[in-house]
Amino acid sequence: MSTTSTLYELRQGAAWITLNRPDNRNALSAVLVNELVAHVDVACADPAVRCIVITGAGSAFCAGADLKNPPGSVGADGRPAASMADLFQRLQGAAKPVLAAVNGAAFAGGLGLIGAADIVVVADDASLSFSEVRIGVIPAIISVVCLPKLGVHHGMKLFLTGERFSAARAVEVGLAHRAVPLAQLQAAVQEEVDAICLGGPMAVAEIKKLVYRIQALPREQAFTEAAQWSLRMFRSDEAAEGMAAFREKRPPSWVGKA
Repeated sequence: MSTTSTLYELRQGAAWITLNRPDNRNALSAVLVNELVAHVDVACADPAVRCIVITGAGSAFCAGADLKNPPGSVGADGRPAASMADLFQRLQGAAKPVLAAVNGAAFAGGLGLIGAADIVVVADDASLSFSEVRIGVIPAIISVVCLPKLGVHHGMKLFLTGERFSAARAVEVGLAHRAVPLAQLQAAVQEEVDAICLGGPMAVAEIKKLVYRIQALPREQAFTEAAQWSLRMFRSDEAAEGMAAFREKRPPSWVGKA
């Protein structure tokens, strides 16, 4: 399924969404962000999709917001487009894991996509930068999704300097999980998809909620909610199937369906 600025393809359990504006380094325009949000909704509603992968066409992953037609601007029909905040909340709130296959340069808002993703694999020759400060603005919206990964220590330096850093550095500071040669990027991402597909679909969805919810709670409340959460999951039909499969030394029913 193709649209103006993006491509959508179902591959081996994952919906691959490609930012398809290589002429301007896949900058996030109002049209592109609207399409991306729509594709995420389609993927979340499709039981054949276990994961969502976001990547870029051409030599760049994403150069940030399109300053000529930024996300959230009013379209020709007079209706506002989805904003960057809408997009990042949609990615983190998606019931299915979101993976970023970072095929090349990622700057400013492009790093917001990385911050909002659950698993990130970067081509080892990619260059990254929180470049906003260099044009007199700040990485405000993307800080919400990037700072939990970077922490104050790394975030302060990278935000203040706008310096370019490597894929290896992205792994070191917590923005990415793996850096691999570009030729191996798609295979490396598929490895992550395959690993996720071994888990129960409901458990995978609940883990996303768990990670974002628990780390935001006071310690005592976190333990209380976690105990209740654990009990609900152990009583689920999916857990019963998973434990029966373990006892019977067979794959659970969800394995091999992607």
